[in-house]
Amino acid sequence: MKILKIKKRDIEKYVKDKAFRIGFGSEFDLTVKKIIKKVMKEGDTAISHFTKKFDGIDLKPDKFELNEKEWELGIKSLDKKIKEVIDLTIERLENFYKKTIYNSWFHYDEFGNLLGVKISPLKKILVYAPGGKAIYPSSVLMGAIPAKIAGVEEIILTSPSKDGKISPAVLYSARKAGVKKVYRLGGAQAIAGFAFGTKNLPKVDKIVGPGNIYVATAKKLLFGIVDIDMVAGPSEVFIIFDETTNLKHIALDMLSQLEHDEQALAIAVTNSKKSGERLQDILIEEAKKSERYNIIEKSLKNSAILVVDNLLEAVSIANEIAPEHLEICTNDPYSLLPYIINAGAIFLGNNTPEAVGDYMAGPNHILPTGGTARFFSPLGVEDFIKRTSIISFTEKGLNTLGKKVASFARYEGLFAHAKSVEERLKGKK
Repeated sequence: MKILKIKKRDIEKYVKDKAFRIGFGSEFDLTVKKIIKKVMKEGDTAISHFTKKFDGIDLKPDKFELNEKEWELGIKSLDKKIKEVIDLTIERLENFYKKTIYNSWFHYDEFGNLLGVKISPLKKILVYAPGGKAIYPSSVLMGAIPAKIAGVEEIILTSPSKDGKISPAVLYSARKAGVKKVYRLGGAQAIAGFAFGTKNLPKVDKIVGPGNIYVATAKKLLFGIVDIDMVAGPSEVFIIFDETTNLKHIALDMLSQLEHDEQALAIAVTNSKKSGERLQDILIEEAKKSERYNIIEKSLKNSAILVVDNLLEAVSIANEIAPEHLEICTNDPYSLLPYIINAGAIFLGNNTPEAVGDYMAGPNHILPTGGTARFFSPLGVEDFIKRTSIISFTEKGLNTLGKKVASFARYEGLFAHAKSVEERLKGKK
């Protein structure tokens, strides 16, 4: 962990040197391509092979899917208090996403031509819930609830199992969020299986949800065969703070990201050198108390505390980095909001730690990482619908625009395009 003094002129160079971007090395691409090819060729047999190799579970294809009895038994063992927390989270997510409405629309132009857009939900989607370093029932909800609100016909969940079993909280979340089927599979082999479809796995239209580097790489390589939410990398938080902020809060917010995995990233930026130095001491102190210090010790090396001349320079760094989570913990956080261009989610004020966004705030915690907030958005209802253009020309419309359409087509060298219009114009004034 370093404290660095950054001048405005050095911001772009700092970001470029640190390379805050998703980087999937060739070694991951090569490994995952081999997995994908084997699954494409051998189907369920390959998935069983890789599940035993990577997860240590001897899982036959007819056991990929949990049966109803297993699902219900898993749910029954879940503590009532956790069920209540999940229920409240679902209620808040549904209330948030019900405000996101997309409707088909049609209109007639000046020639009487009917033009419009038909909105349709995707038919079948897969939610991937990690099951490695931690259990993420929250990710089940974040993936499934907006799909449910969008009207997706069949929501499917897959998650790596431990000894063939899946967390009761994951199973309860799936049941309450409208998931129809649950599979105990993880890794690149699962992504490939659902992308292609096998004898025991359905082919899906879209795959959403976080995962490790192999899952993310598989999603990237299979995009086009199946739709995906985004190519996500390690978790990250960027915090802008001033001398009025409770520094222990900032330290704990940084640790909340750094505990995810060894590649996670936390950057705090301030206009007070004294506050930055004090934060460093508190951060190290709190890190050593953490139950996940073995992870944090490594992810701290990716992180930094930056000191700038003023808070607008901190905003400039944030816009260059385009962080997944951006906290503004200053005396007047709303004054900086208009200047923020690139961030997955923005958390305003000292009462809004990033953790509330991970669970119960309402907006999604599946967010763009690695600088992709420059062009990606949080997962939402719009990710589970598709738009279809509607066009119906009148005779007047074709007579008026047809010659120009044919002229445009001939200019591009597409003569059959032109003739298809010109043939309809024969004998018409």
